[in-house]
Amino acid sequence: MSETNQTNQTCEKCGAALQDGQDWCLRCGTGAPGSLDMGGPGWRSATAVLGVTAVLVLGAGAAAYAALTQPSPPKPAPKVITVAQAAPAPVTTPTTPGTTSTPGTPGALGTPTTIKPLPSTTQPKIPLTTPTPSSSTTTPTTGTGSKESGTGSGTTKSSTKPSGGTSTEQPTPILLDTNAASTYNPYGYPASDFGDPSLAIDGETGTGWTALLNPAVAPKMAEGLAIDLKTAQRVGALTLISSTPGMTVQVYGANGSTLPASITDPAWTALSPARDAKKRSAHITLRHSSQAFRFIVLWISRAPASTVGTAAAPGHVSVNELELFAAT
Repeated sequence: MSETNQTNQTCEKCGAALQDGQDWCLRCGTGAPGSLDMGGPGWRSATAVLGVTAVLVLGAGAAAYAALTQPSPPKPAPKVITVAQAAPAPVTTPTTPGTTSTPGTPGALGTPTTIKPLPSTTQPKIPLTTPTPSSSTTTPTTGTGSKESGTGSGTTKSSTKPSGGTSTEQPTPILLDTNAASTYNPYGYPASDFGDPSLAIDGETGTGWTALLNPAVAPKMAEGLAIDLKTAQRVGALTLISSTPGMTVQVYGANGSTLPASITDPAWTALSPARDAKKRSAHITLRHSSQAFRFIVLWISRAPASTVGTAAAPGHVSVNELELFAAT
């Protein structure tokens, strides 16, 4: 009877024939009747396998959790290795000429070099007393006056100080306005014959006021350079610097609100005689220094023969610098 049951056993789903002990259909995979029975040996084996697998999975998870939650062991302190450093190379100290240096002990590194200080310099002795001149006599000095040379011609007064020293009184230059100089042209020569009069009082000897010569009357001349002091002042001397030395000049003084119309006008007072200014620099001492004048004129009556020129190329005279000094 058991053989008949085994022969007739088929798959419930597809009807395929099943062999004895076959739990699954080889065609569709459906379980054979009774293969899923809880009391069957196949089910028990599968359950045991699944249970063991579950236990292993749970054990692995617990071990992983414990590993993650367990605090990490303290890290060991790093070892510090001390490396001995080589001694620095000795520094050579430059020696100053005139000094000696003592070398360090052989084999010692970094031994400082001893430098001896320079010998002290003897300070100069300062005299505690002022030497007194051997003579205290008053000596008049005579020299030539010029802005270029910085000396003055005529007599320079000297005074004796109570202490025995000697001081020299220099003439005082009169400070002029920049527009104080003008061309004095009473006979009406063309204005183009004259240069800029302000160049005669600008303090520069390389520039100056010029006047052309009239070939018809040269070397005679009849013009001059006037100085307006704005107010009447006492004038004691005049210094003339000219690049055309040899002119015949004369100094006049006048007062009033304007220049006199002619050099022969009685308003003019002759402050010096006519003289030949032979050198480049001339110092003229003036008369009537006790009298004050507003206008001072340097009148030129004759030009040097070397400056006459020709009708085509007339010559000229020049007043490079004119300076007035107050009367003392």
